Amino acid sequence: MVTQAEKARAFRALHERSGIFVMPNPWDAGTAKLFTSLGFEALATTSLGFASTLGRVDGTLSVTREELIANCRAIASATDLPINADLENGYADDPDEAATIISMAAEAGVVGGSIEDATGNPAKPIYDFNLAVERVAAAARVAGALPFPFTLTGRAENYLHGRPDLDDTIRRLQAFAAAGADVLYAPGLRDLASIREVVGAVGKPVNVVMSSADPSITVQQLADAGVRRISVGGALARLAFAAVRDAAVAMRDAGSFAWVGDTIPGKELKGIFERSRL
Repeated sequence: MVTQAEKARAFRALHERSGIFVMPNPWDAGTAKLFTSLGFEALATTSLGFASTLGRVDGTLSVTREELIANCRAIASATDLPINADLENGYADDPDEAATIISMAAEAGVVGGSIEDATGNPAKPIYDFNLAVERVAAAARVAGALPFPFTLTGRAENYLHGRPDLDDTIRRLQAFAAAGADVLYAPGLRDLASIREVVGAVGKPVNVVMSSADPSITVQQLADAGVRRISVGGALARLAFAAVRDAAVAMRDAGSFAWVGDTIPGKELKGIFERSRL
């Protein structure tokens, strides 16, 4: 069995080596085992994917902190790979209160996680600059007190909440880096030019999520732009729902079961699960 400290060191090493790596986003133990079987080096949770399995919309108003941590635990327990967690905004406005989710996530088995500057309040979707920085600094203090190198990601959420302000986004990411974030992340950036500008402006590894970026962008292009880490957010979960929807519509409207030919054979699925350590 790989220890949590070993996972943490392996995850940190992925960010420190040259080149780029891709983290798919499982939403439960089964998808964590599936992605592990495919040879990825790390995985990341997805709040949208998990919320969808509960039949809820994404966000702290729909999924409780305890439910999110339970999902982290299920995924971390399903694989020997390092797990990075989407920890939303920590489920609190106060910096110290929000930062407690870092220790909760670590106790659940994850070795990295993100704190975002989205408030969850549609009337004021983004925290004021100073409070946003204080929240990352508090999370960094908690992460730094853990007995292993927890990789903290600071997220600037402007582009997901109707504020496509690249200058402010870069200003926030730079401040998050200075406050102790190990990785910087601005979900919603769509084009390579903006991504290059962000990478050039910050001095730490940058994560790009391909669920909202131009899908024609390749891993090699992102590597050439200096990106260190790629995730896909809830995109694979949405793809799974799309496939199931299309199959159900084919049954309902055309009486067709041709989609069965595209499923994973039961024997193959059994083999994936049997090869896991659980």
